[in-house]
Amino acid sequence: MHIIEAFGRIFLSTLFLFEAVRKFFYKDETIEYMESFGVPEILFYPSLFFELIIPIFLIIGFKTRISASLMCLFTLFVSIIFHSDFSDHMQIISFLKNLSIAGGFLIIASYEAKMCTIDYYFKYKKTN
Repeated sequence: MHIIEAFGRIFLSTLFLFEAVRKFFYKDETIEYMESFGVPEILFYPSLFFELIIPIFLIIGFKTRISASLMCLFTLFVSIIFHSDFSDHMQIISFLKNLSIAGGFLIIASYEAKMCTIDYYFKYKKTN
């Protein structure tokens, strides 16, 4: 069952890794999109870094609870900023999709480190 949890972390993280790569290659378009919602350009690189590093931490299981909690908060903030036009049906769908993703991160954050994580390795190594 530990491998299933690992696949869950991978599946949840894939979206954010894909977006980080897309942001990197389409910097100008991404900045323009962010600014159209009132998000300043200065947040481009921190968001790029965040969407690249934290999902990798989550995949490898490093500081899993913290990483999952941070991803949950990030997903909620992004939803509120970019998908809060509830007069548009597609924005409602995007908002609800992100809410579901945030819920997945909360579930991961609620569990102890599993066998397929670096956290588990460090915990096991310290006890022996």
